[in-house]
Amino acid sequence: MLRCDEPTMPTLVRTRRPSRLPQPGRWTYADLCRLPDDGKRHEIVDGRHFVSPSPEVAHQRVATRLGVMLARAVDGRGKGEVLSAPVDVELSVGSVLVPDLVVIARGNEGVVKPKRIVGAPDLVVEVLSPTTARRDLDLKRRRYERAGVRECWIVDHEARTVRQFVLQPSGRYAPPVVCTARVRLAAIAGVTIDLRAVFRDLA
Repeated sequence: MLRCDEPTMPTLVRTRRPSRLPQPGRWTYADLCRLPDDGKRHEIVDGRHFVSPSPEVAHQRVATRLGVMLARAVDGRGKGEVLSAPVDVELSVGSVLVPDLVVIARGNEGVVKPKRIVGAPDLVVEVLSPTTARRDLDLKRRRYERAGVRECWIVDHEARTVRQFVLQPSGRYAPPVVCTARVRLAAIAGVTIDLRAVFRDLA
Protein backbone atom coordinates (compact mmCIF):
# COMPACT_ATOMS: atom_id res chain seq x y z
CA MET A 1 0.00 0.00 0.00
CA LEU A 2 1.06 3.57 -0.52
CA ARG A 3 2.35 5.50 2.46
CA CYS A 4 -0.07 8.35 1.83
CA ASP A 5 -2.61 9.50 -0.69
CA GLU A 6 -2.06 12.30 -3.15
CA PRO A 7 -5.12 13.70 -4.98
CA THR A 8 -3.26 13.79 -8.29
CA MET A 9 -2.06 10.20 -8.09
CA PRO A 10 -3.92 7.29 -9.73
CA THR A 11 -5.72 5.00 -7.32
CA LEU A 12 -3.62 1.89 -7.68
CA VAL A 13 -1.51 -0.22 -5.37
CA ARG A 14 2.22 0.03 -5.88
CA THR A 15 4.25 -3.04 -4.97
CA ARG A 16 7.60 -1.94 -6.40
CA ARG A 17 9.89 0.96 -5.74
CA PRO A 18 9.32 3.79 -8.25
CA SER A 19 11.77 3.54 -11.15
CA ARG A 20 12.67 7.22 -10.97
CA LEU A 21 13.61 8.69 -7.62
CA PRO A 22 14.62 12.31 -7.08
CA GLN A 23 18.23 13.32 -6.77
CA PRO A 24 19.65 13.69 -3.24
CA GLY A 25 18.71 17.08 -1.88
CA ARG A 26 15.52 17.30 -3.96
CA TRP A 27 13.09 15.01 -2.15
CA THR A 28 9.63 16.36 -1.27
CA TYR A 29 6.52 15.07 0.48
CA ALA A 30 5.08 14.06 -2.90
CA ASP A 31 8.11 11.82 -3.46
CA LEU A 32 7.53 10.10 -0.11
CA CYS A 33 3.95 9.44 -1.16
CA ARG A 34 5.17 7.49 -4.16
CA LEU A 35 7.11 5.01 -2.04
CA PRO A 36 5.49 1.66 -1.18
CA ASP A 37 4.65 0.99 2.44
CA ASP A 38 7.55 -1.19 3.58
CA GLY A 39 7.01 -0.85 7.33
CA LYS A 40 10.03 1.40 7.77
CA ARG A 41 10.19 5.04 8.76
CA HIS A 42 10.92 7.32 5.81
CA GLU A 43 11.89 10.96 6.42
CA ILE A 44 13.41 13.80 4.44
CA VAL A 45 15.55 16.55 5.91
CA ASP A 46 16.47 19.44 3.64
CA GLY A 47 15.68 17.29 0.62
CA ARG A 48 17.68 14.25 1.75
CA HIS A 49 15.96 10.90 2.19
CA PHE A 50 16.52 8.78 5.32
CA VAL A 51 15.15 5.33 6.16
CA SER A 52 15.02 3.84 9.66
CA PRO A 53 14.24 0.24 10.67
CA SER A 54 11.59 -0.65 13.20
CA PRO A 55 12.65 0.37 16.73
CA GLU A 56 13.51 -1.88 19.66
CA VAL A 57 10.97 -3.02 22.24
CA ALA A 58 12.38 -0.74 24.97
CA HIS A 59 12.04 2.22 22.62
CA GLN A 60 8.39 1.38 22.01
CA ARG A 61 7.65 0.87 25.69
CA VAL A 62 9.01 4.31 26.54
CA ALA A 63 7.26 5.99 23.60
CA THR A 64 3.94 4.32 24.50
CA ARG A 65 4.15 5.25 28.18
CA LEU A 66 5.04 8.84 27.37
CA GLY A 67 2.23 9.00 24.84
CA VAL A 68 -0.34 7.73 27.34
CA MET A 69 0.79 10.18 30.02
CA LEU A 70 0.85 13.12 27.64
CA ALA A 71 -2.58 12.19 26.26
CA ARG A 72 -4.07 12.15 29.76
CA ALA A 73 -2.49 15.49 30.68
CA VAL A 74 -3.06 17.27 27.35
CA ASP A 75 -6.01 15.68 25.49
CA GLY A 76 -7.74 14.67 28.67
CA ARG A 77 -7.69 18.21 30.04
CA GLY A 78 -8.58 20.03 26.83
CA LYS A 79 -5.13 21.54 26.41
CA GLY A 80 -4.45 20.17 22.94
CA GLU A 81 -3.86 16.94 21.05
CA VAL A 82 -1.22 14.21 21.19
CA LEU A 83 -0.35 12.09 18.14
CA SER A 84 2.01 9.13 17.99
CA ALA A 85 4.18 7.83 15.16
CA PRO A 86 3.87 7.32 12.35
CA VAL A 87 2.59 10.79 11.49
CA ASP A 88 4.33 12.97 8.91
CA VAL A 89 5.31 16.47 10.01
CA GLU A 90 5.99 18.66 6.97
CA LEU A 91 8.16 21.53 8.19
CA SER A 92 8.95 22.72 4.67
CA VAL A 93 8.75 21.44 1.09
CA GLY A 94 11.96 19.45 1.56
CA SER A 95 11.69 18.45 5.22
CA VAL A 96 9.16 15.85 6.37
CA LEU A 97 9.99 14.28 9.73
CA VAL A 98 8.33 11.54 11.76
CA PRO A 99 8.79 12.16 15.50
CA ASP A 100 7.82 9.48 17.98
CA LEU A 101 5.26 11.83 19.55
CA VAL A 102 3.76 15.15 18.51
CA VAL A 103 1.86 17.56 20.74
CA ILE A 104 -0.37 20.27 19.28
CA ALA A 105 -1.48 22.94 21.76
CA ARG A 106 -5.00 24.30 21.77
CA GLY A 107 -5.10 27.21 19.34
CA ASN A 108 -2.56 25.63 16.98
CA GLU A 109 -4.96 23.05 15.51
CA GLY A 110 -4.65 24.57 12.04
CA VAL A 111 -1.40 22.72 11.42
CA VAL A 112 -3.21 19.37 11.55
CA LYS A 113 -4.35 18.36 8.07
CA PRO A 114 -6.14 15.17 6.98
CA LYS A 115 -2.95 13.45 5.76
CA ARG A 116 -0.19 15.10 7.81
CA ILE A 117 0.87 18.00 9.97
CA VAL A 118 1.94 21.04 7.97
CA GLY A 119 3.90 23.52 10.07
CA ALA A 120 5.45 23.51 13.51
CA PRO A 121 3.94 21.44 16.32
CA ASP A 122 4.33 22.73 19.87
CA LEU A 123 6.28 19.72 21.14
CA VAL A 124 8.07 16.89 19.37
CA VAL A 125 9.47 13.87 21.19
CA GLU A 126 12.29 11.73 19.80
CA VAL A 127 13.15 8.50 21.63
CA LEU A 128 16.71 7.53 20.79
CA SER A 129 17.57 4.30 19.00
CA PRO A 130 21.12 3.11 18.27
CA THR A 131 20.59 3.46 14.52
CA THR A 132 19.12 6.99 14.65
CA ALA A 133 20.63 8.62 17.75
CA ARG A 134 23.07 10.88 15.93
CA ARG A 135 20.43 12.02 13.45
CA ASP A 136 17.88 12.73 16.22
CA LEU A 137 20.37 14.62 18.38
CA ASP A 138 21.85 16.72 15.63
CA LEU A 139 20.17 16.89 12.24
CA LYS A 140 16.52 16.57 13.27
CA ARG A 141 16.86 18.70 16.40
CA ARG A 142 18.38 21.54 14.40
CA ARG A 143 15.63 21.24 11.78
CA TYR A 144 12.95 21.49 14.48
CA GLU A 145 14.68 24.58 15.82
CA ARG A 146 14.79 26.25 12.40
CA ALA A 147 11.09 25.48 11.86
CA GLY A 148 10.11 27.15 15.15
CA VAL A 149 9.01 24.05 17.07
CA ARG A 150 8.57 25.45 20.57
CA GLU A 151 9.87 22.44 22.45
CA CYS A 152 11.82 19.27 21.65
CA TRP A 153 12.45 16.31 23.95
CA ILE A 154 15.28 13.87 23.27
CA VAL A 155 14.58 10.75 25.33
CA ASP A 156 17.45 8.41 26.20
CA HIS A 157 15.91 5.30 27.73
CA GLU A 158 19.33 3.75 28.43
CA ALA A 159 20.46 6.76 30.48
CA ARG A 160 16.90 7.29 31.85
CA THR A 161 16.98 10.96 30.88
CA VAL A 162 15.05 13.52 28.84
CA ARG A 163 16.94 16.40 27.30
CA GLN A 164 14.45 19.28 27.06
CA PHE A 165 15.12 21.94 24.42
CA VAL A 166 12.98 25.09 24.65
CA LEU A 167 12.81 27.70 21.91
CA GLN A 168 13.90 31.21 22.92
CA PRO A 169 12.73 34.58 21.48
CA SER A 170 15.96 34.56 19.47
CA GLY A 171 14.64 31.58 17.52
CA ARG A 172 17.28 29.26 18.98
CA TYR A 173 16.95 26.49 21.51
CA ALA A 174 18.33 27.22 24.95
CA PRO A 175 20.94 24.76 26.25
CA PRO A 176 19.02 21.62 27.19
CA VAL A 177 17.76 20.88 30.67
CA VAL A 178 18.48 17.24 31.54
CA CYS A 179 15.51 15.77 33.40
CA THR A 180 15.66 12.49 35.34
CA ALA A 181 12.67 12.48 37.71
CA ARG A 182 10.10 14.80 36.14
CA VAL A 183 9.79 16.99 33.08
CA ARG A 184 7.47 19.99 32.92
CA LEU A 185 6.23 21.13 29.52
CA ALA A 186 7.28 24.63 28.58
CA ALA A 187 4.96 24.88 25.57
CA ILE A 188 1.79 23.99 27.53
CA ALA A 189 1.28 25.20 31.09
CA GLY A 190 0.34 22.84 33.88
CA VAL A 191 1.64 19.58 32.40
CA THR A 192 4.29 17.53 34.23
CA ILE A 193 5.37 13.99 33.36
CA ASP A 194 6.73 11.54 35.94
CA LEU A 195 9.79 10.04 34.25
CA ARG A 196 10.26 7.41 36.94
CA ALA A 197 7.04 5.80 35.72
CA VAL A 198 8.19 6.09 32.10
CA PHE A 199 11.50 4.34 32.70
CA ARG A 200 10.34 1.70 35.19
CA ASP A 201 11.22 -1.96 34.67
CA LEU A 202 13.26 -1.42 31.53
CA ALA A 203 15.73 -4.17 30.72
